[in-house]
Amino acid sequence: MLLLLLAFLAVWFGNLDARKLAKSDEGRYAEISREMSVSGDWVTPRLNAIKYFEKPPLHYWASAAAFSIFGPHEWTARLWSAVTGLLGVLFALYLGRRLFGPIAGEYTAAVLASSLMYVYIAHTNTLDMGLTLFLFVALGAFILSQRDGVTTRDNRSWMHVAWVAMALAVLTKGLIGIVLPGIALVLYTLLERDWRLWTRLHIASGSLLFLAIVTPWFALVSARNPEFPWFFFVHEHFLRFTTKIHNRDEPWWYFIPLLLAGTLPWVITVFSAAWRSAPHDVRIGFQPRRFLLVWAVGTFLFFSASGSKLPSYILPIIPALAVLVGWRLTTLPPRVLFRHIAPIVVLAIAALAALPFVNTSGDTPQSVIAAFKIWVLVAMLVFVVGAGYALWCCWRRRLSRAVLATAAAALICQQILIAGQEALTPSTSAGHIAQKVLPYVRPDAPFYSVGTYDQTLDFYLNRTVTLVEYRDEMDFGLQQEPHLTIPTIAEWEKVWRRQPYALAYVPPDVYEQLRAKKFPMTLIADDGRRYFIKTP
Repeated sequence: MLLLLLAFLAVWFGNLDARKLAKSDEGRYAEISREMSVSGDWVTPRLNAIKYFEKPPLHYWASAAAFSIFGPHEWTARLWSAVTGLLGVLFALYLGRRLFGPIAGEYTAAVLASSLMYVYIAHTNTLDMGLTLFLFVALGAFILSQRDGVTTRDNRSWMHVAWVAMALAVLTKGLIGIVLPGIALVLYTLLERDWRLWTRLHIASGSLLFLAIVTPWFALVSARNPEFPWFFFVHEHFLRFTTKIHNRDEPWWYFIPLLLAGTLPWVITVFSAAWRSAPHDVRIGFQPRRFLLVWAVGTFLFFSASGSKLPSYILPIIPALAVLVGWRLTTLPPRVLFRHIAPIVVLAIAALAALPFVNTSGDTPQSVIAAFKIWVLVAMLVFVVGAGYALWCCWRRRLSRAVLATAAAALICQQILIAGQEALTPSTSAGHIAQKVLPYVRPDAPFYSVGTYDQTLDFYLNRTVTLVEYRDEMDFGLQQEPHLTIPTIAEWEKVWRRQPYALAYVPPDVYEQLRAKKFPMTLIADDGRRYFIKTP
């Protein structure tokens, strides 16, 4: 077991710096954290030196602390996501053991540590993994506090853990940290008509714990920035959910294929576990498996109804489903698991067969696609071999070995694919081109971003830039501090001509316009997508 744990840790953390930070989330959250660590202002988040109030600060604090200790690197930018993902796997092990026995705990951890969406987001610098960990702890603590035969002391202790976890979820991504648990509780109460649950929530003491954790930062940031409460609570919560203000509107079925893909390679077993967990079990009072299912369904419906949809929103569903699958695997005959895994192996073989025919993806160059295809080939072969061994184990009725082989094959396959994304980073990151620009950067020289903004550029330049005729998500911050931007390209041209030395980043169309009118500039680097110029 110790060797397995060490091998798992090596695979889990081994590729955090294997690829450049990608836009937009990875670059954005890394840069906010970098600026926080450099400025020493841990209250007001800033992106490109502009107030940025879309999210609370817990993720920024963790990454800024990592930068302060180890320096700003790709691996330190992703460290908080990887650590919270690992803690989620360990809590899955604990929760599965407490609810359904030791074997179920091991299966639950294996399932969660190999589910496609969970692995990918655990190795991406985004807020969703931290949020998922704290919501999962809140969910598990609530179930442990309400299970049959629990003592009064354990009920109070676990409920306090749930309140603390919800507070940390709110500090990670906002009010969703209490909305999702509230939805699950209401739906379960209506379904089971178990109103006594509400008397065992320790609302008074739990609320005090909750407020003691979340209030200090909200109060302090509001005192320093009076505009914060309206933007954060109204614009970023109410309007985001009820309108299409962020231009992320998708059809109602948007999350269905994402959930199916996100639970690979266990997607068929998920349906089996959900089907068997839906009926009421007359032998017990509180229904843990039913509550887990209600959590998953409630979360799915909530985000499906939202006017703003992104793939990672449904990540908090995955740990709950993993617990159900962990339980189901303890009752599943090996030959049935064979039928669950075999179609996934066939799907992987089909992907291998189709690989030679994939030559382009949008405007990504064929050379980039060809480089990534090699990684896909290796990853799919690893999965087919590992899952093929799992099928043999199923046929020989060795269930535990089959589960472990499937999980290991899926995890290693996904880590290879994640590392292989470095081949795509010329299209998704400014990390490579920034290395060519850095020799020209001077601390006291202006650097302009004209008509565009690459979320990854600041991090790799280790400095901020002045936006020109670009606002987008920084519009609200620029309304508060309009002196941080140049409104139009025409005004910037006048400023540029007066500068003894300056640099600028321009998109291809702007570069061609400037060149056509013989604008005073010297091209210092370009990759076909980003053009960097300096004064002559």
